[in-house]
Amino acid sequence: MKPLPLLALAFALGLAVPAAAQEMPGKADVARISGGTYGVDTNHTQIIWTVDHLGLSPLSGMFGAGEGTLNLDPKAPQAATLQLSIPISTLAVTSKSFGQDLGSPGFFDVAKFPSATFKSTKVTPHGAKATVEGELTLHGVTRPVTLEVSLFGAGINPRSKREEIGFTATATLRRSDFGLGVAVPLVSDEVKLDLVGVFRKNS
Repeated sequence: MKPLPLLALAFALGLAVPAAAQEMPGKADVARISGGTYGVDTNHTQIIWTVDHLGLSPLSGMFGAGEGTLNLDPKAPQAATLQLSIPISTLAVTSKSFGQDLGSPGFFDVAKFPSATFKSTKVTPHGAKATVEGELTLHGVTRPVTLEVSLFGAGINPRSKREEIGFTATATLRRSDFGLGVAVPLVSDEVKLDLVGVFRKNS
């Protein structure tokens, strides 16, 4: 008796079979972007920061997104605009006590500065990528920050039935520029940012 092929065996046992051949809803294709006004998807947007901790390890944490709007015309990508609010209370780190320390008056001071904001000032497109210059307001201080952005995917979300666009981006900043230079240089002044931004077209 020949062994059953894996797929046939799975059906015979009543197991769920992954839809490996099913097409992904999103693709990194600018032609899939219809343009218009998009709101930020707060469930799938992440701002991840990383610092050098004592020269012993990289240390990361994450913020979520609050409100945000992306205006985008694929025929004039240089005219795109982005505004995003970042509730500092969404800070996620490896322990509750560490999070409380970072939220205290000695660092982020969440009670006094509950949110950060980013507002784009210039967009330079490079095909499916773009350099986005803007102003970041954090801890009550506004400084220029440049994002290197790449289109990750665009398409119709099968759950929302609406067009969504996903981007990844990177940036660096100096936390001391924002009055957050506690423990420099034992904890690096330079902060690396890795961002995932998802935007859903307004109906």
